[in-house]
Amino acid sequence: MLEIAVQMDPLERINFAGDSTFGLMLEAKRRGHRLWFYTPDQLSLEGDRLTARARRIDVFDDPSRYYTLGEATDLELGAMDVVLLRQDPPFDLAYITSTHFLERLAPRTLVVNDPAHVRNAPEKIFVMEFADLMPPTLITRDRAAMERFRAKHGEIVMKPLYGHGGAAVFKVAPRDPNFGSLFDMFATTFREPWVVQRFLPEIVKGDKRILLIDGEALGAINRIPADDDIRSNLVRGGAPAASELNARERDICARLGPELKRRGLVFVGIDVIDGWLTEINVTSPTGLRALKRIGGPDLAPPLFDAIEARLGALRASGGSPELTL
Repeated sequence: MLEIAVQMDPLERINFAGDSTFGLMLEAKRRGHRLWFYTPDQLSLEGDRLTARARRIDVFDDPSRYYTLGEATDLELGAMDVVLLRQDPPFDLAYITSTHFLERLAPRTLVVNDPAHVRNAPEKIFVMEFADLMPPTLITRDRAAMERFRAKHGEIVMKPLYGHGGAAVFKVAPRDPNFGSLFDMFATTFREPWVVQRFLPEIVKGDKRILLIDGEALGAINRIPADDDIRSNLVRGGAPAASELNARERDICARLGPELKRRGLVFVGIDVIDGWLTEINVTSPTGLRALKRIGGPDLAPPLFDAIEARLGALRASGGSPELTL
């Protein structure tokens, strides 16, 4: 039996019918592991001791009763076998601080995904390391640079650098009277640069979410946007459909897989539109439950196989992270 702590969002925010974290907890329970729940604001670092005000959690795949919680206790995270880092963005200083905290657990406790590499791989910046696989993309807050990019590429998409779930994603036409207002709104709302990307009209056919476990692509969902929206995110009304990988998508995964595995990014979701890589999601990837619901494979078991294998390698190496790969 493993002791597993899950760092996640408040339970009342979770849609358990489709939540990947819940799917992982169900699989952990099936394997006989013991689960603890806490939110990132309940972390405390005192000297070299990292604790969380946590509760034992039991989960049930039952729409009328998803979970029960035990009494709150100060949980020594260094005594855990595994910590699942599963809270959603925003990827702000609070999120970054939690990765610094969790990084202190190495090598005694396995954190998935590796907190140092989560911190160093922001989803819309990390992907730029594979720019040849992407549509033309600019990250800036300089209006003149955006104007030149728009003049070169025509229709573009503007989105926050640290946004998630399709929030604040806008399509801008080559001559668009809203561009100035959008620029002002982004400049006022966001201190960091934002992403400007050539619009891909084939989005109407779907935005494929490919799930990789320890660097291997094991499943995919094609998310089709609603007729009046460019955003395909399931939380924004996108419709999921089962999908297989084509040759181009397999090539993309083959390029990314070894680097993801090297960085300890065990569970990753990448987004591909018309053969173009747009994001690498490493903070709290989703899609496990949706994939299973539409008849695809249940990836919770192979994901836990990978977690348990990494933990076993970590212990066999005497706690040397380099030997877990």
